[in-house]
Amino acid sequence: MTSQNLFENIRRKKSFLCVGLDTDINKIPRFLLDTTDPLFAFNKQIIDATHDVAVAYKPNLAFYESLGVNGWNSLEKTVNYLRYNYPDIFIIADAKRGDIGNTSAMYAKAFFDHMEFDAVTVAPYMGEDSVKPFLTYLDKWVILLALTSNKGAADFQYMQEGDEKLYERVLKKSSEWGTTENLMYVVGATKAEMLADIRKIIPNHFLLVPGVGAQGGSLQEVAKNGMNDQCGLLVNSSRGIIYAGDGEDFADKAREAAIQVQKEMEELLKQSNLL
Repeated sequence: MTSQNLFENIRRKKSFLCVGLDTDINKIPRFLLDTTDPLFAFNKQIIDATHDVAVAYKPNLAFYESLGVNGWNSLEKTVNYLRYNYPDIFIIADAKRGDIGNTSAMYAKAFFDHMEFDAVTVAPYMGEDSVKPFLTYLDKWVILLALTSNKGAADFQYMQEGDEKLYERVLKKSSEWGTTENLMYVVGATKAEMLADIRKIIPNHFLLVPGVGAQGGSLQEVAKNGMNDQCGLLVNSSRGIIYAGDGEDFADKAREAAIQVQKEMEELLKQSNLL
């Protein structure tokens, strides 16, 4: 999927919403535990209820890997379901991989050849050779961790060398490895005020922005500081949508929550003259 394809989907759906499938076996409605594959049963209903207002889905692999083979099977079924039923959807493996070159090549093969994800999140701190294997795949994307919103981000990401912070160095250096057609960046929504400065470094790249909703990030501030002339944003909401309800109508509640976010996004796109 190209950036233009992604932008066309954003305009068509009037949304830049990414739904995070952080599907926790301990949080899904109890009645689903009686099904043969509770995680997939939950994901399928969430997807069917929200696909028309979402441009992307982002399974967080930890929730699947923690269940061993059964979890991997649920993940693969989820990706296959999206591919077959909603082929316009951008599918992100939230895997946060990154290792020496030959190992990264195997990770890339797993996510792009076998699982058919469109993108994978990658940690940049082992340098270029740990990222390059992911960038060799045509029409696939690396989403590089740039500025995260967790408390520990301050331990390293803000370290100053001269007049440059470490995360700024990561942005500048890594942008040489790929292009605006295969490289995105993760920037936490709770750091929205810093998006304007980040846009000075990478004005044309798409950004994946988690932290809106349950984590308290402001969608308006993200759009104000981070939107470019192709929107350039995929804003993720996980818990605020998928756990909006815990009864048999959980999918309907998820849809209501997703539509609420989409309506806000539509207005922001209009304000930026992108619709």
